[in-house]
Amino acid sequence: MNSTAAPQTTQQPGVPGTPWTLSGQETVSRLDVAVHDGLSAAEAARRLQAHGPNLLREPRRRGPWPILAAQFKSLIVGLLAAASVAAFAFGEVIEGLAISAVIIVNAAIGFFTELRAVRSMEALRKLGTVRTRVRRDGTLREVEAESLVPGDVVILEGGDIVTADLRILQASKLQADESALTGESVPVGKAGEPLEEKTPLAERVNMLYKGTALTRGSGEAVVVATGMNTELGAITSLVAAAQTSGTPLEKRLNSLGHKLIWATLIIAAAVVGAGILAGKEVFLMIETGIALAVAAIPEGLPIVATMALARGMHRMARRNVLINRLSAVETLGATNVIFTDKTGTLTENRMTVVNIVQEPGDVTVAGERSAAENGAFTRDGHPVDPDRDGPLHEILETGVLCNNASIQTGDGIGDPLETALLTVASLAGISRQDLSERMPEEREEAFDPDSKMMATFNRDGDGYRVAVKGAPEPVLEACSRIMTAGGESALDDAGRQRWLQRNHEMAADGRRILALAAKRTGRLEEEPYRDLVFLGLMGLQDPPRREVHQAIEECRAAGVRVIMATGDQPVTAVNIARAVGLSEGADAEVIHGRDLQPPGDLSPEQRRRILDIDIFARVSPRQKLDLIDIHQQHGSVVAMTGDGVNDAPALKKADIGVAMGQRGTQVAREAADMVLKDDAFSSIVAAIRQGRIIFDNIRKFVVYLLSCNVSEIMAVSLTSMVNAPLPILPLQILFLNLVTDVFPALALGAGEGNPGVMRRAARDAREPILTRRHWLGIGGYSLIITLSVLGALALALSWLKLPSRQAVTVSFLTLAFAQLWHVFNMRDPGSGFFRNDITANRYIWGALTLCTGLLLLAVYLPGLSGILRLAGPGGRGWALVAAASLVPWLTGQAVKFRPAGSTPPGGGSLRLGPLRRRGARCRAQCR
Repeated sequence: MNSTAAPQTTQQPGVPGTPWTLSGQETVSRLDVAVHDGLSAAEAARRLQAHGPNLLREPRRRGPWPILAAQFKSLIVGLLAAASVAAFAFGEVIEGLAISAVIIVNAAIGFFTELRAVRSMEALRKLGTVRTRVRRDGTLREVEAESLVPGDVVILEGGDIVTADLRILQASKLQADESALTGESVPVGKAGEPLEEKTPLAERVNMLYKGTALTRGSGEAVVVATGMNTELGAITSLVAAAQTSGTPLEKRLNSLGHKLIWATLIIAAAVVGAGILAGKEVFLMIETGIALAVAAIPEGLPIVATMALARGMHRMARRNVLINRLSAVETLGATNVIFTDKTGTLTENRMTVVNIVQEPGDVTVAGERSAAENGAFTRDGHPVDPDRDGPLHEILETGVLCNNASIQTGDGIGDPLETALLTVASLAGISRQDLSERMPEEREEAFDPDSKMMATFNRDGDGYRVAVKGAPEPVLEACSRIMTAGGESALDDAGRQRWLQRNHEMAADGRRILALAAKRTGRLEEEPYRDLVFLGLMGLQDPPRREVHQAIEECRAAGVRVIMATGDQPVTAVNIARAVGLSEGADAEVIHGRDLQPPGDLSPEQRRRILDIDIFARVSPRQKLDLIDIHQQHGSVVAMTGDGVNDAPALKKADIGVAMGQRGTQVAREAADMVLKDDAFSSIVAAIRQGRIIFDNIRKFVVYLLSCNVSEIMAVSLTSMVNAPLPILPLQILFLNLVTDVFPALALGAGEGNPGVMRRAARDAREPILTRRHWLGIGGYSLIITLSVLGALALALSWLKLPSRQAVTVSFLTLAFAQLWHVFNMRDPGSGFFRNDITANRYIWGALTLCTGLLLLAVYLPGLSGILRLAGPGGRGWALVAAASLVPWLTGQAVKFRPAGSTPPGGGSLRLGPLRRRGARCRAQCR
């Protein structure tokens, strides 16, 4: 929509048609809602019933009939239909009916497989829900965005996704990225004053629209339109849902399939011509050529790939990983660098105030249980009463006033740091609700990543109390006085340096440090960050996650490098790095953000140093972007974690953007490729593991399918060129295509993966699905299977003296069972003979059992055996089938065999060499 779009006039009943023309008070009055209380739960439920859920019209769900119809549009069905028509034309009615039955069975298999895959993907899309903070029944709550109704009072912060059309009531440095709606690339500043009715959408600064994002600031707004009645809904109703393109992996599979189609058609035409010239029956050769083409075309590749992706994504969802883009699954398997934040990813994000450092003396804060027994606050071992200690009471109140969080029934809603400030104040009997009623907030300066501070103005008598919190360095710089036991005194540069040293000492203990300051003023327009009174420092502790140490070790074994890039202080970063096993010494080298130069200004030596460092502290979001760029230019596939608005560019820049589901902003979650519901680093490692497994499974069934199909082509092609009976007849080829191709391939795609998948290096992201080694393997396996089949046919005719029909049955069964046993050749090199990812896959055993039963029915079931022209081979024939069909398996296992103590490809010292060299350099520096 352009900036001159006409005003919307299709608002919901009860909502003003042009809310931007009204004042905030008029808007809430017409919506019949009190700003400070919000809607009641009962009224919200009534309005939800009247207006419906806050949802856009979703893409039409693919029903069973379109999926079924799609099964008859493929090239394989066209070839089968041509064979059926040819059969009827040559008077072969039974064969014509049999081929028609094959068409139906093939369509049924494709239909049920694709239906399950489609439903799996639809279920995955419903796993992620967006939540919004609203005021209902006088309290702050988080509700699902779809339950928003006109009249809901929404609390806004930078990083939120706007989930409905809103009329702004209050705004503090509020900016929104409305490029998705208006095309404006620059964030738009927001305010609450009324506007003219004809104001273009892009200039309605007192409105926020569904689908846009808040880039900074904070505020309050009231919902004026939801669902399809929003501006975004109006656009949605004008355009059809866009067709999603496949992932790069699916596109590569489709490209591979199309190349094979043309190669197969050429070969099939050559086989038909050679057979006719050799004197074979014309219809038999035409039918054989079509059957060969059908057998060789891997039409099942996209469906099996989709099933493998869907199953892998469900496994990730069970491990609290939600995938936003399917292409991320492929990239995960090639990831070899992880940039991770500290707070909430390596740590528990359970902030607790443990000490308060002020000029009158240090105060230790006890845990809740100890507080109940011995008092919450102690100084030099003696209890301290905040009501009688002016400086302590002042800093606790400041932490409550300069705050956007809330606590309900013991649970914090909002930033964990801010909820920690509310919790420590509650130990002193200071309630946010009581304090807000006594000193209502009149103005807020939202947290600014550049200034690293936040401020609020609260009415206090005839003037205002300014409460400020932020990073120690900028807060101290803005202070000219300091609170002491005897009152305020001057704060000079020497005093600031002493407090910065205290800050450094506290940070060395692994604590996060917050500085607080305040002042009184008579003007609401006063500059908040000037002439402040320094109140002191609060030390907050966020313990490392227990599972992170093991996860980092697993990354090392997998050749995945973990790099910490945090906004915290260097000493804090090293402390946490040492605790989680990322660093082996307290003196590990750290690069401070102030020492980082833009990539274009780096010398080769500086670039190499950055590539060797594992800890970066005090880095800005822009510097994270630069670090990712440096490693990508070095050839790395980079995953990056983020949670804030300013992390969004880096999340998009990274090969895999990982957003935090609990503490992350909605902007970050929208920008990311995957979201961690539990914010745990170990979940990233689990996702990388699944990404590798999925790619390995897809590669295995591609190799399996192609080697089976090529063996059929080779066997028929060789016999067609000489005066020899065909080892497998057209209908038998079609039967095998349904049996030995589909079920084992599906089973391979559903495998749990090799337990050692995280003990080898990440694959090259540019590596194709099938490398030269895989193509050689396909050719080798196909040749061995072909020779086994032709050898069995020759022995059945010349040695066992079997009739032609029984001899062909022997070659048919040899080919079928050789392909079934061939599935065990798909195990990884160096894996155990009896215990490996194939033998541990219960779906493999189920597929083999099913296929064996179907083969026995094909031979012995009257009617079916007649159509397929099969006859029981007898005891000696079965013995020959068993011996010949095992030859490809035994050959494959011999190739896979490695002596004890040998190193599998991609493993051992070869895999960890670069990592060990880098670790040795780090240890040398740490010493």
